[in-house]
Amino acid sequence: MRRMKYKISLLVFLLLVVFSLSFAQAHNKSRELPLFQKVITIDPGHGGRDPGTRYGKILEKDLNLEISKALEKELTKQGAIVFMTRDQDEDLSSKYDVRKKRSDLYRRIKFIEKNKSDLYLSIHLNWYRDYYYGGVEVLYNNINKDNKRLSEILTSEFSKNKIKTRKNITTDLYLYRNTRVPGVLIECGFLSNKNDRYLLQTKEYQKKISKIITRGVINYLKP
Repeated sequence: MRRMKYKISLLVFLLLVVFSLSFAQAHNKSRELPLFQKVITIDPGHGGRDPGTRYGKILEKDLNLEISKALEKELTKQGAIVFMTRDQDEDLSSKYDVRKKRSDLYRRIKFIEKNKSDLYLSIHLNWYRDYYYGGVEVLYNNINKDNKRLSEILTSEFSKNKIKTRKNITTDLYLYRNTRVPGVLIECGFLSNKNDRYLLQTKEYQKKISKIITRGVINYLKP
């Protein structure tokens, strides 16, 4: 009986040693990832009662969320700690709020700040009355000096990957002029443009955009 207990104890000890070594190796490997422990908040625009722009039954809020989920996966693969302001079809305002839209945006700002984010990425879609307009557009506010550099890096990354890009411009919208954490608004395409609209609905293109944004974030955050 004693011999059996000894063998069991020895087996448990060896398993613990193996587990500890495996854990240490996995942790060391994670530390080598380019975004290890970087905190990034993704803000899928609109949601719930606020559909954003639309084309027929195609709603901006839904595509924003799909792109954001794909982006969350890509950033996590690279070691980032990722938070989402929403992960379902909802807005962040309370039923008691009189000014629903302002409350929704205010709560997004507080969510980004609470997470002590290294940066945030606000995901939206564009619309213009001229259907010819298309491509990705990255907007920033000068409330943080790093915002312009982040926008330029992301735009460059899209351009290098042969994604039609528009000129970087500033925005004075409420969320961006009140968020001191570095971050940008990424208009991933125009729902009013036939080609953009088709691509934005495909998983392949959503994943492609997410990979490009992730590479841009890596370039922005590297020492």
